Amino acid sequence: MSESDRAADGAEAFRVVKTSEGMFNDDVVYVAAQKSRVRAEESRITVTPWGEKDVLVSFPIEKVRTINVFGSVSVSSSVLTKCRERGMAVNYFTYYGRYEGSFVPVHNTIAEVRRHQYGCTGIRALKIARAIIGGKIRNSRTLLSRKHVPPPGRLKELEQSAADAKDIGALRSIEGEAAGIYFAALNECLIEGWTFEKRTRRPPEDHINALLSLTYTMVMNEVISALRQYNLDPFLGVMHTDRHGRPALALDLLEEFRPIFCDAFALRLVNQRILTHDDFKEDNHLKDASFKKYLSLYDSYMKEKFRHPGFKYQVSRRQAIVMQAILFRKAITGEMKVYHPLAFMR
Repeated sequence: MSESDRAADGAEAFRVVKTSEGMFNDDVVYVAAQKSRVRAEESRITVTPWGEKDVLVSFPIEKVRTINVFGSVSVSSSVLTKCRERGMAVNYFTYYGRYEGSFVPVHNTIAEVRRHQYGCTGIRALKIARAIIGGKIRNSRTLLSRKHVPPPGRLKELEQSAADAKDIGALRSIEGEAAGIYFAALNECLIEGWTFEKRTRRPPEDHINALLSLTYTMVMNEVISALRQYNLDPFLGVMHTDRHGRPALALDLLEEFRPIFCDAFALRLVNQRILTHDDFKEDNHLKDASFKKYLSLYDSYMKEKFRHPGFKYQVSRRQAIVMQAILFRKAITGEMKVYHPLAFMR
């Protein structure tokens, strides 16, 4: 391996990292330096380039509970032996984060997390759901303000109502009313030539709805990946009903990202004329070339950094989603008293 190649691998700090700073001390190792190998050497987990002995990074085995590998990364039998002995899970993802499967020993640490998740019902689930919907409404108000559209006063009232909702049914009603008010105002955020009358899906009835649906799906897959990385069941939610094949928890956490990540991205593509009506087919889906363009733009967008409103340091949108999965896990295990949504004040 050349010095430049090795430097490039080392520069992928966000791709070979251990979340061990501050409150994110979850003993999870991420390995996504491509063409690398994860090995167990004495008391440490090491990552080396294929066919080489130079160590890119290493971690003490006793502090590792989960290993997440992305793309062209091989895991040695010695690592799997250690995982089996210590109850550590290995989760496999594509380079772009789509979950592919897991190695889970008979005696594992996943069971502890899942017990907490299955026990998160009743008032415990309601408290988290309140926070999620409150965050979504706050982010809806923030996006409208950023687009110089005065947020309807009723949204502020509904944000408070969400915090006081007596049950999940009442919370769903509040969320539905807030969504209707927000989407009615969203039309004012669009440039001339684009209109948004109402939210439609299955199938989307116009180009802007198609763009929103696509982006919601993309971000939901990011949420599923983040939940898998922290051994959470994406199909067991706190607000969305559990239904076969429906990732209820991913849909729950997606709510707070819809306005500030998804809708904001769709508005950028439209208002900056990056995509036009000519990019769509008759069925309102993107043309093949335009879809490839969209995917490239989406990936760049998710890598963009912003100042986290809660922790006051720079993170990418993709990292922020993982952080919310961590916060959810901490909330259900009791490490934190409440769940804190990703909510922007301005």
